[in-house]
Amino acid sequence: MREQSDVPLAPLTTMRVGGPAARLVTVETTDELVDAVRAVDDADEPLLVLSGGSNVVVPDVGFAGTVVRVTTRGVEPLSADLCGGVMVRVAAGEPWDGLVSRAVAEGWAGIEALSGIPGLTGATPVQNVGAYGQEVAQTIAQVRTWDRREQRVHTFAGPDCHFRYRHSRFKGSDRWVVLDVLFQLELGDLSTPIAYADLARGLGVELGTRVSLAETRRGVLEQRARRGMVLDPEDHDTWSCGSFFTNPVLTADEFEELSERAAERLGYEGPVPPRWPQPNHLVKTSAAWLIEHAGFAKGHGLPGPVAVSTKHTLAVTNRGGASATQVVAFARRIRDGVQDAFGVRLVNEPILLGEAL
Repeated sequence: MREQSDVPLAPLTTMRVGGPAARLVTVETTDELVDAVRAVDDADEPLLVLSGGSNVVVPDVGFAGTVVRVTTRGVEPLSADLCGGVMVRVAAGEPWDGLVSRAVAEGWAGIEALSGIPGLTGATPVQNVGAYGQEVAQTIAQVRTWDRREQRVHTFAGPDCHFRYRHSRFKGSDRWVVLDVLFQLELGDLSTPIAYADLARGLGVELGTRVSLAETRRGVLEQRARRGMVLDPEDHDTWSCGSFFTNPVLTADEFEELSERAAERLGYEGPVPPRWPQPNHLVKTSAAWLIEHAGFAKGHGLPGPVAVSTKHTLAVTNRGGASATQVVAFARRIRDGVQDAFGVRLVNEPILLGEAL
């Protein structure tokens, strides 16, 4: 365990904004993680558990408390058979894309479409990370946590995590600190059925086709790179939190109202909002489509310090020298512009510390 004072947090996040931590504690084992969190709670001090920094916007004033940075490591296959697949326990601080890369190499199927996502494994169940037709909820068997309220380890089975689109029982609560995650993955050289149209087109196959794990990973990384969603310190399009807004999930009536407003704004000859049917008669639509057709095209805001990515309208990017206040204000303008244009209120995906849209 390593302790430091007045440490800049911006370099520890992918958005690269924000002030310093009054105290930074870096933990390398699960026991150290529990001990550090317990010590802060016993002292009744503010606590921030920092994972990979890919889904957080730190305020310009920094964090006036203790930041516990998780760097725990460990990927432990517990069992493997052709019928039940393989159970793999992964420490919270294990880099996510490294885990996906190993899964592809080992012939563990189920997370290959989640290639290239930055951050650490412990953060993935919090918001049910998903992309290209896969979600971690599909493969998570257990999440082992430290319960800060009851001061004990609490293990949740997959169904008890209450997973839904970009959400879980852990999101929006600081009660549980993820210690490790148990995944149940398939054994084999082929991916799960390709479930995302753009990925299928890029691979040259039909939806529902299985291709090799390695081919799926390459295809996903190519898709993400074209959208500026693979971290590159030289590319400011990747100085972001990835998708800044989640795709809205609407009732049938709300989607009908959206369609009417879109037709009025864009003309009946124009494009219509994308729609994907969801359970319980709900409809998911595209935040990127709404942003673009509300007037925020790729590159909107350039040459300012904050702009929409030149590769993907869902990413709010730091072009160099941006402040957290400027990032949040820019995102707020997008949210308000979409609501004025289409009557749909976008919800931010990253956590905004000390700020609110």
